[in-house]
Amino acid sequence: MSEVVATAQQGLAGKYKPYPQYKDSGVEWLGVIPTHWSLHALKRTVSGCSNGIWGDEPKGEDDLIVLRVADFDRNKLTVSDDKLTYRSISEKERKTRFLKKGDLLIEKSGGGEKTLVGCVVIFDKDYSAVTSNFVAKMSPRKTYCSNFLRYAFSHLYAGRVNYPSIKQTTGIQNLDSDSYLMEHFCFPDSSDQQTIAAFLDYETARIDRLITQQQRLIDLLKEKRQAVISHAVTKGLNPDAPMKDSGVEWLGQVPEHWQCVPFGLLVSRADLGGNYLGGQEENGIPFLKMGNLGRGCIVLDKLECLEEGSSFDDAHRLSMGDFLFNTRNSLDLVGKVAVWHDELEYVLYNSNLLRVRFKKDFISSPDFMGFVFNSSGALGWLALLAKGTTSVAAIYYKDLRSMVVPIPPVDEQNAISSFISKCLSRLDTLEEKAIQSINLMNERHTALISAAVTGKIDLRGWTPPADEVAA
Repeated sequence: MSEVVATAQQGLAGKYKPYPQYKDSGVEWLGVIPTHWSLHALKRTVSGCSNGIWGDEPKGEDDLIVLRVADFDRNKLTVSDDKLTYRSISEKERKTRFLKKGDLLIEKSGGGEKTLVGCVVIFDKDYSAVTSNFVAKMSPRKTYCSNFLRYAFSHLYAGRVNYPSIKQTTGIQNLDSDSYLMEHFCFPDSSDQQTIAAFLDYETARIDRLITQQQRLIDLLKEKRQAVISHAVTKGLNPDAPMKDSGVEWLGQVPEHWQCVPFGLLVSRADLGGNYLGGQEENGIPFLKMGNLGRGCIVLDKLECLEEGSSFDDAHRLSMGDFLFNTRNSLDLVGKVAVWHDELEYVLYNSNLLRVRFKKDFISSPDFMGFVFNSSGALGWLALLAKGTTSVAAIYYKDLRSMVVPIPPVDEQNAISSFISKCLSRLDTLEEKAIQSINLMNERHTALISAAVTGKIDLRGWTPPADEVAA
């Protein structure tokens, strides 16, 4: 159990009482369990672990829903209906594989760099379906509550108890389900299992609603952020300023005293970076790639450095105020823009980035132009300039040069940049608080499940609050 979850569990101790007596489970990671709970292998709780089937290309009316790992809702521990897949499965093959309400689905192949294979969800749907070949079906035995089991498996997964049963093949993790189901866990009687499951249904749903509210707030803050940028760089800060038609579709009306000129006329020089290949050398010279450029920000989380002995051109060293444009990326990411603010002392940039330096008479604030390029209208225009496929697209400087942009007087550029920066700072603070709230609620979500299914809190006699029953 992680320290974060353990701390969250301790916080639950003041709200919920423990059982009167406990005994040593004999399982190191499980610790003590209520005296009257039993301890045995997981395999005793389910009938088999039947592999699924992928079938053939869909043919029509006899096709059947095949549930994939991609259909797992890992937060709600159930199946998502968003993008169901239909496949042709013969009568013989589907007969023994049909899912029943309450069956548990376990991920047998998959996982990733940060995600272990072995997630378990419950099938609580009314439609006919089977599992894919990467997912197995487990049917709970009569004396075990399927809803309790899904929470128990969630606790085991969060605690990485499945890790010793994972076999790694090329790029894919495979779960040895026979080995995993030999792991021991604790179980109350059937009635208490149902009570615990009902409690967790109620409490996790309540937490999920709060998380949804915070996520909605984050979405609204992002919309507000975009609105602040877009309005300020196209309409200015003076609501009473006379306006004129810019003659540019994405700009619309702009203040009468502003200029609207092709981007290329503002540029003193524009240079692609070097063809640098890096490793993870901590002591080498760092350089920026397209992945280090966000929309309006520099991302230094995965900064690569030149391999020892590599040659480089000092002309590719970034300086304060350099305007960086991502010329090549996927179709949805090409055209990212950010301004370098000396985040590091010595940094180069590679050939997927274009460094632009402006004529001082036109642009005194590269930040202003950065905000222009991150406005809603400009993003739409850049998307039209992109050439290529969904996975590989480019925006060439010869096309970028002709993009018409708004140019206020230099003192107004500085004022707009300062205004936007202050607004974004306030919005960022609110977003950070919302993210922190979500993280805390996720920790409580995990801790609550852990405490309930391991008997750290006594839930016997629990019933939903009266207002919930009435609802």
